[in-house]
Amino acid sequence: MENYFDPTSPVYTYLIVPLLIFLARVSDQSIGTLRIIFVSKGYRYIGPFLGFFEVIIWLIAVRFALEYIDTNILCYVGYGAGFAMGNFVGMVLEEKISLGTVLVRIIPKKDTTELVKYLRENNYGLTIMDAEGSIGPVKIILTIVKRKHAQHIIEIINRFNPNAFYTVEEVKAVNRGIFKRQEADGLLTNIMRGARKAN
Repeated sequence: MENYFDPTSPVYTYLIVPLLIFLARVSDQSIGTLRIIFVSKGYRYIGPFLGFFEVIIWLIAVRFALEYIDTNILCYVGYGAGFAMGNFVGMVLEEKISLGTVLVRIIPKKDTTELVKYLRENNYGLTIMDAEGSIGPVKIILTIVKRKHAQHIIEIINRFNPNAFYTVEEVKAVNRGIFKRQEADGLLTNIMRGARKAN
């Protein structure tokens, strides 16, 4: 029976090595994307921790690529495809984790009474200002929410004020304020809270 993990085997050279390079690049690029996100959010200890594993996996990928790149063009494909897929996976993971807070700025185009009432009843902190738009007076509603609640806020806006103009912007730091109460904290949330305290 042929040993596919024998370095002299064609299956090893033309299938397993490119696949290993692909998987290593997916892993290190995904970790790298998360590392950048954690550092930008202020998690100073998690970033270097992830960076350690990122560079180790990257070295493994480069080692295989350099060893077989002259004899196997599929190594190029595996390296490039792994890099691209790693970026995609990293972004998907970042969306699932939903770290940080965002500022939602709403400029409604009709009466805001029901929208404001609903948001306040659901424990969203609001700041409401009068402003002048291109076609006359407008209201500006500001609320800062956990990123995981941003999509829910958008759904609320579209329900009560479907033609409203709104923007969602990243917030670096928040001090005090009124936030929607967390229903339940998961394992990752507790880990992040501990990292924040350590920082």
